[in-house]
Amino acid sequence: MNAPLPTQLLEAVAQAAQAAPRLREIPYNYTSFSDREIVIRLLGSRSWELLEQLRGERQTGRSARMLYEVLGDIWVVQRNPYLQDDLLDNPKRRKALVDALNHRLGEVEKRRTPSADAQRDAHVGTLLEAARACVKSFYDAFSQTYDLRKRATSVLRKVTAKDNIKFDGLSRVSHVTDATDWRVEYPFVVLTPDTEAEMAGMVKACIELGLTIVPRGGGTGYTGGAIPLTWKSAVINTEKLEAMTEVEMVQLPGLSQPVATVYSEAGVVTQRVADAAERAGFVFAVDPTSAEASCIGGNIAMNAGGKKAVLWGTAAG
Repeated sequence: MNAPLPTQLLEAVAQAAQAAPRLREIPYNYTSFSDREIVIRLLGSRSWELLEQLRGERQTGRSARMLYEVLGDIWVVQRNPYLQDDLLDNPKRRKALVDALNHRLGEVEKRRTPSADAQRDAHVGTLLEAARACVKSFYDAFSQTYDLRKRATSVLRKVTAKDNIKFDGLSRVSHVTDATDWRVEYPFVVLTPDTEAEMAGMVKACIELGLTIVPRGGGTGYTGGAIPLTWKSAVINTEKLEAMTEVEMVQLPGLSQPVATVYSEAGVVTQRVADAAERAGFVFAVDPTSAEASCIGGNIAMNAGGKKAVLWGTAAG
């Protein structure tokens, strides 16, 4: 049995707990983003400064809680593609959510006391203005997403099959990060071309749509190279591009002797190339720990080396 703590110590702990600000006040936030990061992303850095200034002046804290509830509702939808798809498919439900958000902001407005402290009230007004703009942007984003999906489908259908254009939650969730587990933005669309011949048209279509292109293979990288940094991004997954040859002796320009060469598409798993080299009596220099899952395209893009890089060199030289 634990020894009882002195009463004074218990009182000191309770006072410290009351004095210390809560680390997280935005509800539904199970992400790696702090309250500060969320407020800055949704309302801007000035709003966070004002919230910090007002934090110590709280009386009941009800207005702050309602503001954080608004931000929490917006945040949880933005970080959950399944909820986004549900709201995209249900305009009435979407409107009900936005009406509820505006209702909470209206309740905050009712609690303003301009006569008591004009400067403080001005800060609250600035926060409310930023929050209303955030709610409007949140609501408008659904129409923008719907229209862009419709346009993207029309443009991309000209260069690849419909099944290769993926807007669903599962595809977007599985392509939001790589082995780093950094999650910045969910991609707008995931593309899975069937052949190399589709790639040029797919890239051109993405540029026409104003989408940032993120190439991806096995997703085993620790450099963040496959992580979307903007919601208007298209992840092009090359895993289906897996054609390759055995080792062939090829005469390359500028060289006097034929060179052992393997033709490989971007999605070929590294170990397959290493095995082909071994069958022909050669060693494939790149030897990453993830050889069973990483792809040749990523090896070249990241100039991978692996645990034997000092002995054999890296992918690009």
